[in-house]
Order: sequence, then C-alpha cells, then structure tokens
Amino acid sequence: MPRKPIARDAVLDAFEALLIEVGERAATLDAVAKRAGVSKGGLLYHFPNKEAMISSLLERMDRLAAQDIEAMKAAPEGAAAFFIKSSLWADTPLDRVFVAATRLAEVAHQETRRRFAGIQQQWLDVLAEEVGPEMAKAVRYMGDGLYFNAMLEGGAGDAEVKASARNTDVGALLAAVERLRN
Repeated sequence: MPRKPIARDAVLDAFEALLIEVGERAATLDAVAKRAGVSKGGLLYHFPNKEAMISSLLERMDRLAAQDIEAMKAAPEGAAAFFIKSSLWADTPLDRVFVAATRLAEVAHQETRRRFAGIQQQWLDVLAEEVGPEMAKAVRYMGDGLYFNAMLEGGAGDAEVKASARNTDVGALLAAVERLRN
C-alpha cells in the first residue's frame, strides 16, 4: 500500500524547519526523520537522500514563488506596491521556504543559488514593466531591506511598537514607489 502524501509533506516540512532552526549541516536524515515522527526507513521511502529533499524543497519554493509572481502581476495597486507590501516577514509558507533555502545557499548549494537568481529575475521583470528596469532594482532593494529588517526584529520587544514602525516604513516606501512611477 503506497504511503500517504501527508507523510511526505511532513518529512519535507521537518527538513524545512530544521534548515531554518539549525542549518544545513544539522538537518541530517536522522534529525529530519525524528522531527517528522517517522522512521528513517519511512523517510528514505520518500527521499532516498538529502539531495532529494533539497530538490523537493526547491520545487516547493518555485511553486510558491510562481504563485506570488502571479499575484504581483494581478495586484490592483500595481506590482511595485504589492512587492513592497509583501516584503514583510509574515511566517507564510513562502517566507519559510525562502529562509530554509537561504540556509542552503549559505553553504554554496549551486542549484539553490540558481533558483534564487531566477526568482529574483522574474520579480525584476514584472517590476520593470511598471517602473522601468533601473527603478525595478531600487524597488527590489527596498523590499529586500524591509524583509531582512523584519526578520531581524523577530526578537523581544513591544510588538505594537514594531508593527507601527513597520507600517510607517511601508508607507514611506510606497510613497517613494509612487514618485518612481511619475
């Protein structure tokens, strides 16, 4: 009897979580199996090796990024405003897979770096249609900065004060994007 896809997703979710929490070296097959609550044999049934898990994680990233890019293209407020607004850490599946994949890129995993470059180019292409190629890079850097800083602010502190500051930052960047359009 074939195993349920739920078990495969649980293993992939466990791998993603371990990459985020402890990094690539500590995300061993044994650690992933333990975290997923499956035997090592159960893990190997779905993923014969670590590279197979990485491949599936990158497929997940590509799928979620494609959905994000389509939403960006269809956004009534425009692609640039959508990109800025969606550049805050929200612990979404896309956020989580990006951070997990970043841990792979840190150890020079070439396929991960190639996939990231492809996603970034797609974002730039969509942004360039709206604000031109030079300004598209500026918008992307704005969003990257927001995202990075929002991740760093995840520590202790008054959540209400942080949310207010982020909203102020987003508002200022949206005003800058509007100036770029004109």
